[in-house]
Amino acid sequence: MLKSRLAFVGVGTMGGPMALRLQAAGHDVVACDTQAAALAGLAGAGVRTVQSPAEAASQAEIVFVCLPSPAVVRDVALGVDGIAEGKAARIYVDMSTTGSDTARAVAAGLRARGIAAVDAPVSGGVAGARRGTLAIMASGDRAAYDRVLPLLRCMGKEIFFVGDKPGLAQTAKVVNNLLAATAMVASCEAVVMGVKAGLDPQALLEVINAGSGRNMATADKFPRAILPRTFDVGFRTRLMYKDVSLCLEEAEKLGVTMWVANSVRQMCGFAAAQGRPDEDFTEIIKHMERWAGVEVRGAAPRGEAAAPLPAPPGRQ
Repeated sequence: MLKSRLAFVGVGTMGGPMALRLQAAGHDVVACDTQAAALAGLAGAGVRTVQSPAEAASQAEIVFVCLPSPAVVRDVALGVDGIAEGKAARIYVDMSTTGSDTARAVAAGLRARGIAAVDAPVSGGVAGARRGTLAIMASGDRAAYDRVLPLLRCMGKEIFFVGDKPGLAQTAKVVNNLLAATAMVASCEAVVMGVKAGLDPQALLEVINAGSGRNMATADKFPRAILPRTFDVGFRTRLMYKDVSLCLEEAEKLGVTMWVANSVRQMCGFAAAQGRPDEDFTEIIKHMERWAGVEVRGAAPRGEAAAPLPAPPGRQ
């Protein structure tokens, strides 16, 4: 793989590890972030830093971004001192989760400045970002995607190109996160009910994970973060609320009714509004525990019950 000069804007919890993966592969990476602490961490690892997205996009032909919201993505891409004002950028890769509307608007704005856009949101959490095992779904300019595919492979294990229409990957991502949120909310309610009835949570999870109720929440997040009460999966409640909301907004525009998704958004919104929107998403169970008057606590279930679900094969 040819070594490239790259820029990475947004090097926080997810973007920082991804930028370091690119640097570890031998690429020359320049980083930009509004948080001095995030930049200091990368500078300590030898990554060069700059002050604005425009400056980053003036030093690299390919610019990655990983940012927290649609508004921030639009501003970084198209705003004052944004990537569109860069002198060197020719390919923009958005690894945020911002919805299809933002992906289409940014792609159109950058296209007018001669910059091709690829939306490439990720799934796999902080651990996946650090290990380079993320699932990455991508869409947009096919030639640009083919150019950045070797770079995506530095960060992801399963890479899916879902279409050349900007925003399709964002749709795939919010659908995926809706299912992840639904599994978490429903599993928390079910396990709290079982514990209230007198079941041992470890025993109950072993039953669930050996049967048809098994999902990523019961197989991975419960044994890893809820039973030991560490609540350290690394994904914030407010971000899950944002992702579920983006899914519902798109569904409404498409004329698709989503009753269950609305209930999941209400629960995520309630949790995010309780004064701790930056808490780990697994802490959502605390509200249900409080209402039921129980606590779900214990060691990880034994044997295969604690093993994560196998990942499906991808197309690279």
